[in-house]
Amino acid sequence: MTANTDQELIISDDKSLLDLDTIFEFLSKSYWANKRSKETIEKSIRNSICYGAYFQNKQVGFARVVTDGATMYWLCDVFIDETCRGKGIGKKLVETIVNSEPLRNLTGLLGTKDAHGLYEQFGFQSDREKMMRRLPDFLRK
Repeated sequence: MTANTDQELIISDDKSLLDLDTIFEFLSKSYWANKRSKETIEKSIRNSICYGAYFQNKQVGFARVVTDGATMYWLCDVFIDETCRGKGIGKKLVETIVNSEPLRNLTGLLGTKDAHGLYEQFGFQSDREKMMRRLPDFLRK
């Protein structure tokens, strides 16, 4: 699926369009994925539904979705290049994902430290009492 939101912005789930170097560079500077190797990021992309945001033919955003395809999905690794923030690209990216046919009737989950306002616009709600997590062994030691 490709959504042309205007003449310059394209949101697509075509993995062949993804720029792995751009994705790795951003995630290596993020607070949530800075310990992931490039190989791990490549594997996560292979095993997920991925969306790229392209502005003027350059990848400026990314999001990854992990799902069972029946009951739930986990929206993760969402980023918009700092030079393109404030243009509505993040909103278009999230809107495209939550309204996509495979995900629209599934429960969506995500984790964020600082973007609650963005996701609340698309129906996500904080649920601190029920959620738990287990870190991988290499981060717990």
